[in-house]
Amino acid sequence: MSPIPELEAIRRAQILEAGLKVLTRKGTAGTTQDDICRAAGLSKGGLVHYYKSKRILFSAVFEEFFTRIFKMSADTMAEFTDPLDKILSYDWLYDQDNPETGLGYPLLLDLMSLAAHDEEYRAMMEQWINNWVKLLSSALSLGIARGIFREMDVIDVARSISAIYQGTATRWYLGGDSHSRQWAVDTYKKGIMGILSPYMK
Repeated sequence: MSPIPELEAIRRAQILEAGLKVLTRKGTAGTTQDDICRAAGLSKGGLVHYYKSKRILFSAVFEEFFTRIFKMSADTMAEFTDPLDKILSYDWLYDQDNPETGLGYPLLLDLMSLAAHDEEYRAMMEQWINNWVKLLSSALSLGIARGIFREMDVIDVARSISAIYQGTATRWYLGGDSHSRQWAVDTYKKGIMGILSPYMK
């Protein structure tokens, strides 16, 4: 009997949701396929039907995480009309109460650890970085078109802004009480405005 596409999509979503929760809690080193089977309510055979190996499954979970985060990022930027406001719109990265933030940091840090020693995961991390750069580049280009910013190397400036976001986020998440949400928001805004100040009209 042929697979039913709707059911296949539901099962994949079920597995990925379980994978996100388990990997966030236990990390890739501590997670087994059985853990995800239990969380998804599927047999091992059912899981392997969709994801033939643990590595394929973990990669799919990371990709699902990326898709969610970048949709949230694009949606947040779209709420603002001013290009500078778009660039500075990522306060939610430093919100402990945001469910996506709770999922995101453990997964991102796990991927960074894997990427240090594995070319496939490194390529995934590079894609993650490039996606941030593209989002920020679109806002910078809009600012140039509207006469808010002077001409610049948009990609280069977007890389610098992305690095400020990522560095501040990592320090905020791992730095304990001495690195508060307010510290993180103030730091990224000051850092980004420092980068943009030569280009402001």
